[in-house]
Amino acid sequence: MTRTKRGYPARRRRTKVRSFVSGFQGAHSKLTRTISQQEIRALDSAHRDRDRKKRDFRRLWITRINAALREERVSYSYSRLINDLYKKQLFLNRKILAQIAIANKNSIDIISNEIVKRVDWKESAGMNKNKRSSPENKLREGRIG
Repeated sequence: MTRTKRGYPARRRRTKVRSFVSGFQGAHSKLTRTISQQEIRALDSAHRDRDRKKRDFRRLWITRINAALREERVSYSYSRLINDLYKKQLFLNRKILAQIAIANKNSIDIISNEIVKRVDWKESAGMNKNKRSSPENKLREGRIG
């Protein structure tokens, strides 16, 4: 059997990989072995950081909403706003709330004020927890005996 030379397919494969790492510095874009290592590393970092970016943006949106809320009122916070939104079943996502907070600060104040009016202030402050109809609670309220 005759010997086959692997020049063209190997060169084509290396050229394809080289085009991926063309912007890398030094040996990372020159030497074949380090090129393949850097390609693996770059793709791994890109995969990891796609999830990381989602986390970072969520944190940014939460910070912006909280800052806009606390400018107007000291006692009202982001967590209380989100809790009140869920109680009223108003499902505004954090990205939209953050854009509203940046573009028009009066709008976020209006939204939070309307929600606070509709939700009982004791529920909003967390004072009305564990209100179950147990015999002890009924006894305290005077409904038994």
